Amino acid sequence: MKRFQFFCLLLFLCIRPEGRAQAVQNTVAPTVSLQVDLTKEKGPMEPIWAWFGYDEPNYTYMKDGKKLLSELAALSPVPVFVRTHSLLSSGDGTAALKWGSTNVYTEDAQGRPVYDWTIIDRIFDTYIERKMKPLAQLGFMPEALSIKPQPYRHSWQPGQSYEGIFGGWRYPPKDYEKWAELIYQWVRHSIDRYGKAEVESWYWELWNEPNSGYWGGTPEEYQKLYDYSMDAVRRALPTAKVGGPHVTGPTGKSSQAFLKAFLEHCRSGKNYVTGKIGSPLDFIAFHAKGAPRLVDGHVRMNLGTQLRDISNGFQIVASYPEFARLPIIIGESDPEGCAACGMKTNPENAYRNGTLYSSYTAAAFARKYELADYHRVNLKGAVSWSFEFENQPWFYGFRDLATNGVDKPVLNVFRMYGMMRGKRVAVSGNTAYDALTVRDSSVRRAEPDVNALATRDTASNAAAVMVWNYHDDNRPAPASPVDLTIRGLSAKTVHVRHYRIDQEHSNSYTLWLKMGSPQNPTPEQITQLEKAGQLAMIGKPERVRVADGAVRLKTNLPRQGISLFTLSW
Repeated sequence: MKRFQFFCLLLFLCIRPEGRAQAVQNTVAPTVSLQVDLTKEKGPMEPIWAWFGYDEPNYTYMKDGKKLLSELAALSPVPVFVRTHSLLSSGDGTAALKWGSTNVYTEDAQGRPVYDWTIIDRIFDTYIERKMKPLAQLGFMPEALSIKPQPYRHSWQPGQSYEGIFGGWRYPPKDYEKWAELIYQWVRHSIDRYGKAEVESWYWELWNEPNSGYWGGTPEEYQKLYDYSMDAVRRALPTAKVGGPHVTGPTGKSSQAFLKAFLEHCRSGKNYVTGKIGSPLDFIAFHAKGAPRLVDGHVRMNLGTQLRDISNGFQIVASYPEFARLPIIIGESDPEGCAACGMKTNPENAYRNGTLYSSYTAAAFARKYELADYHRVNLKGAVSWSFEFENQPWFYGFRDLATNGVDKPVLNVFRMYGMMRGKRVAVSGNTAYDALTVRDSSVRRAEPDVNALATRDTASNAAAVMVWNYHDDNRPAPASPVDLTIRGLSAKTVHVRHYRIDQEHSNSYTLWLKMGSPQNPTPEQITQLEKAGQLAMIGKPERVRVADGAVRLKTNLPRQGISLFTLSW
């Protein structure tokens, strides 16, 4: 454990912006002037950020899982959607990295189906109790139905080949009718337990990344499974929302081909169940990931890679007139692709504990809105594949929102987003990057990406402006002076609150390192860490005078820092 603590300290010194060059703090960066016009609306502030997911469904009802779900539900003004794998996988419900099971389906000696909803009810009860909504995944294949069941469960650990996770759960069913009956019974059971109106508000999706090792069949077999699944869900609940295919990032040729073939099947293919042309489709889903690297001793993110996945996916959907206005769900939208790969085995993942993850997330979500506007598509949600890992080392470097019940800085970005409501409004200024520039070349110039997302809520006389100071290269850099002007105010004065995420605010990781990186913190230390993990306000709320319909706010924003200004009148 001492070796792990030393490793954490080394990463802190090498990767934390203040770690190597205290003198940088005394350097002055050019002022970034930002103007917000509350009268120029750009579109609704759709809560695309209020979607989360994870591999391990059995974490849902464990101690820290339930605590984090409660926090996610509390930070959002709308119901949070949750996506998880392995909801139909066989097993005893024991949680493990990149593994989960519910054992909903087995067969008796005569091959007749036996349904057991005990574990899946525990999972969904946990969501419904918190007024959360499932993005209910139809997968993976029960052992008794798989055409190639053995070996079924994996024993993967970080550092091992990712291919080791793939087992008998990834294959098509040996009997499509039995699969369809399982889906029908699950939906009917959900209606009986939670009510028709509740289940109508869910989304039902088929599988995960079927153009990858997650699917052991052909594209045609996936289409067949989709038709049987769609028919089963709709027989149980004609008003249910069903979609797919959750391919990997549409920048890749195989992903593009799979997505287009699926859309072609839904539009004009022969339905495997009805024999008619086409298959119903209520939403379209694909994934988008970045690609961080360790370069010259520091982490270099690649926001552009993730945004190109998103932009390509939007472009494909928009090219189909029949589907161009369907809701799009980015089923996994993250800086890279393996949540359970820690920084010890993958040092490029050291971004996950500190403010680099939070500033990346702020900059990324803002550009998702802009790309959806650019392509004129209906972006409904972007799932952050980040949850928690029960009973693991403190700040091990997993891609999670909290560690041992203590919130990481990135969770506070979502708290900020939860305070932004109403309509998105125009932001301009002497910024170095716009959405298309970041998409095409990421954030690699000398200048950081200092920009903002702003909203106005006319129903409650409120506005909010989120400002970030992001750069792909996580190296020491001076804070950027920000001169923020907010126009379009009709009141004489406004109440202003300033929230901040940086090395010293809303940051449990910095405090943990100052404590000496304890793996067995005392109860008093845990209390301090929990407090440090909450969203912090700078100073006290202020009453600011409005002059000519505008207010002017100034701040020095550290590199990889985020400020949220809320205004009410």
